[in-house]
Amino acid sequence: MKKLLLSCACLLIFVAGFSQTTEEIVSAIQKEANENSQLENFAHELMDVIGPRLVGTPQMKNANDWAVAKYKEWGIAAENQEWGKWRGWERGITHIDLVSPRVVSLSGMQLAWSPSTGKKGITANLITLPQIADSIAFVKWLPNVKGKFVMVSMHQPTGRPEYNWKEFATEESFEKMKTERDSLEKAWRQNMNNTGYTSRTINKALEKAGAVGIVQSRWSNGFGANKIFSAGTDQIPAVDISLEDYGMLYRMVEHGDNPQIKIVAESKELGTVPTFNTIATIPGTELPDEYVILSAHFDSWDGATGATDNGTGTISMMEAARILKKVYPNPKRTILIGLWGSEEQGLNGSRAFVEDNPEIVAGLQAAFNQDNGTGRVVNISGQGFLHAYDYIGRWLEAVPKDISRHIETNFPGNPARGGSDYASFVAVGAPAFSLSSLSWSYWNYTWHTNLDTYDKIVFDDVRNNAILTAIMTYMASEDPEKTSREKSVLGINPRTGEKGVWPEPRAPERNGGKD
Repeated sequence: MKKLLLSCACLLIFVAGFSQTTEEIVSAIQKEANENSQLENFAHELMDVIGPRLVGTPQMKNANDWAVAKYKEWGIAAENQEWGKWRGWERGITHIDLVSPRVVSLSGMQLAWSPSTGKKGITANLITLPQIADSIAFVKWLPNVKGKFVMVSMHQPTGRPEYNWKEFATEESFEKMKTERDSLEKAWRQNMNNTGYTSRTINKALEKAGAVGIVQSRWSNGFGANKIFSAGTDQIPAVDISLEDYGMLYRMVEHGDNPQIKIVAESKELGTVPTFNTIATIPGTELPDEYVILSAHFDSWDGATGATDNGTGTISMMEAARILKKVYPNPKRTILIGLWGSEEQGLNGSRAFVEDNPEIVAGLQAAFNQDNGTGRVVNISGQGFLHAYDYIGRWLEAVPKDISRHIETNFPGNPARGGSDYASFVAVGAPAFSLSSLSWSYWNYTWHTNLDTYDKIVFDDVRNNAILTAIMTYMASEDPEKTSREKSVLGINPRTGEKGVWPEPRAPERNGGKD
C-alpha cells in the first residue's frame, strides 16, 4: 500500500510539472505561429515558383529538394528517401485554338502524361460519340474516328452549378433543369456502358482506331472548375477544355458546322525516374525509438498548383515542424515529418514507407495527417482504436479553446480504408489520425481541378492547423503512456449487411506510370 501511494504521489508530481511546462510550450507555439508565421512564404515558394508536383516530373523532385533545404535551415536533419520509380514526364506549352468556322483561342490544357504533339501541333476536325446500341455497334462505328479529334465527355446542359440555380431560379425551372441533367447523365452513362468501355478505358480504343487526339471536359460542378487527371493514351494527345468552350464545340458538331481545332501540346518524355518521400527527423531524447509523425502528401495533380491538395497540408506540417524545433528542440519521442510521394495514384509513398520501416511503425505513438483542403480542422476520428479517446482527449485538452471549439470528435470511429496517407498506417494497426478540415467548397472547386491555386488558401485556417498540429505533437511526444492499439469491434456495414473487418495493408506501386 505504501509503495502504491508513493507511486501515485510521484505521478501527481510529474503531471503537475508536465502541466506547467505544457502551458509554457503551448503559449510559445502560439506566439511563434502568430507573430513569425512562414506560411505565406512557403506557399509562394512551393505553389507559385515550383508549381504542381505530379509524380515523375522535375517539379516533384524540385519540391523534394526545396523541402530538404528548408528543414536544414532550421537545423532539422532531412533527406529524400527513394521508394520507387515512375514514368518521367514534363508538361510543356499548350495551345488549343478553334480555327474554323472562326478563330478563337480556347481555354484548356493537356492532361497528365499526355503524348506530345510536337511544336507544329495537330489540326483536325471533331467528332462526338453517337448513340450506341451495344459493343458490336461501337466496333462498327469506330472507323469514323480516323483522322479526327474525338469528344468523349457529356455536353452539359448548363454551366451553372446547382446552388446557383437554387438561389435564383423559380422552383419549376430548377426542377426542370435537375430532371433534364439527371436524365442526360443517366443516358450518357448507359451509352458509355453500351460501348463496352469506361471513361477510363475508351481513349485507348479510340487511339487504336486512328483518332488523332482526345478532347474532354470533366466538369467539377462549379463555375470554371474542371477535374484534371491523366490522358490514358500512348501515342495521341489528350486535352481537357472548359465547359464553356467544350459546349460550343459540341454544339457546332451537332449542328453540322464542321468545327476544326488545332492543338499544340509540347510535353516531354523523360524515361523512368526515381521517386521520393521527404523525411525530416527531430530525434527523441528519452524514447528515441518511439515516434510521432507529422504526415502530408507532397505530390499533386497538375491541373493547377496543388494549393489545397495538398499544399496546405504540406505547409501546415512544415510550419509545425519549424515551430517545434524552435520552442521544443529536444522532444521526448522522435518526431518525424513525412511528405509522401504519389499519394494521388494510390498512397504509394506512405505505403512504401510503412512496408520499408516496420521498426518505426512498431514504435509509432501517433501520426497526424492533414489532406482535405485549406479549412480549419473540424473533425478528428479515433479510426477504430478502442481507447483513442483516452489519449486524443488528453492531448486536445492542451489546445486553446479558440481552436479546439471548432473540432468535433468521433470515438472510436471506423478505420480508414483509403482516402489519404494515414490509412497506410491504420491498415497495419498503427495509430494514425486525420485532421479533417472544413470544406471551403473543396470538392467542387479545388480538389484535383484547374482552380487549385494560391489564392484559394485561407491562411488564418491553415495557421490554426499548424498550431493544432504542433500542440498535439508536443502532447503525444511528452505523454507518459504509450498509446493503445487495441481495436474496437466493428459493426455491420450498412451497404453490405456484413460485419465490418479491419482493412488489409496494400502493397505500393513501385514502378508506375507506364500505362
